[in-house]
Amino acid sequence: MNVVLSWSSGKDSAWTLQRLQAAPGIHLAGLCTTINEQANRVAMHAVRRELLDRQAAAAGLALDVIPLPFPCSNTRYEDAMRAYFADLNDRGVDAVAYGDLHLADVREYRENLMRDSGLQPLFPIWGSDTRLLGQEMAEAGLRARITCVDPAQLGREFCGREFDSAFLADLPDGIDHCGENGEFHSYTYAGPMFSAAINVTSGDTVERDGFVSTDLVAE
Repeated sequence: MNVVLSWSSGKDSAWTLQRLQAAPGIHLAGLCTTINEQANRVAMHAVRRELLDRQAAAAGLALDVIPLPFPCSNTRYEDAMRAYFADLNDRGVDAVAYGDLHLADVREYRENLMRDSGLQPLFPIWGSDTRLLGQEMAEAGLRARITCVDPAQLGREFCGREFDSAFLADLPDGIDHCGENGEFHSYTYAGPMFSAAINVTSGDTVERDGFVSTDLVAE
């Protein structure tokens, strides 16, 4: 089965990649990411395009970038994704994999969007216990930096921190350990899914559009 992975640049996408790499009968045909074309950054995660390219290189995979305007209407987004799905069909891709964990409405939305695409949606880490999964990631050598937090749910002091056992231990009660409710987003810079670590340094932390983001820069 030829599979493209929907890639956010964060830990859940990276762990999904690791699962797919180990799965029999799966051929990874590449990664795909939507970016804010105005800022040239990954939407929500606020990750620079250069860092996205370095992840793809470390994974040894081609990267499809789907540019979106900012702001972007849902109709514009869906049109762009349907055009992309049609292109994947022409390229002999069989499925698109996602790193979703628990949000049933998000999964249903993706399934509906792909319904007439001829592609199969895959959810390799769906239903995982996020408390155990977060610790599993950290213990397996996945290294990520927190790039964005929703200050309505999590304190801004968590932005820029390492995603590790100490970070997980410090999370307040009620915060999902994988940020599945949008509490935080991350950038993965090392782990068993990559051939080499990506050197990054943290820049300024700013609040914009209701979110707190830490800029990451390649060293």
